[in-house]
Amino acid sequence: MMTSNVRLENLWRRLSLSGEASAWHARLLECYAEPQRAYHTLQHLEECLLLLDDAKATGLIAKPDLIEMALWIHDAVYDPQGSENEELSAQMALEALGDHPAAQEVARLILLTKSHQPGDGPDDAWIIDIDLAIFAQPMERVREYERQIRAEYAWVPQAVYAEKRAEILTGFLQREQIYLTAWARERYESQAKENLRVLIDSI
Repeated sequence: MMTSNVRLENLWRRLSLSGEASAWHARLLECYAEPQRAYHTLQHLEECLLLLDDAKATGLIAKPDLIEMALWIHDAVYDPQGSENEELSAQMALEALGDHPAAQEVARLILLTKSHQPGDGPDDAWIIDIDLAIFAQPMERVREYERQIRAEYAWVPQAVYAEKRAEILTGFLQREQIYLTAWARERYESQAKENLRVLIDSI
């Protein structure tokens, strides 16, 4: 299991963090199991960590442990009706890492998953591409993802949801490139565009 306590403990050890990894593991699992979630759950985190392991094999990620820590916490706070989920998740990362020199960088990486626009960091593109890889999964999973997002926004009237959701998906489709790394573009770009067209047509 990608989200095991052992995995987080090993990451904790590699980063020489203080505090109890097991306590943070329990806290994060509790967060990802909250009832308002359908997509932003352990399933998504598992998928992200699996993709990270694949990406690490390229040897191109400068600081993969920081990306991994950011992924663990990037959706720790998730309220579908909130507008500061990433900011609050970044604050949780600062709490978890304490005075570690990388604390601010992990928090910054988490914030990138809100805009999906890179800053100046060498690994910015990697966390963005991993977070957006859902668009390029097999259609069965992509349709499940879309149902999960709708479930998280069940409080939004269908007509409003359809309009706003189409805008969001079209925004990704109209990007010159959905994925920022050559690794992800080669693996995912064409499939993601095809899947997005299908999703938009089905809304």
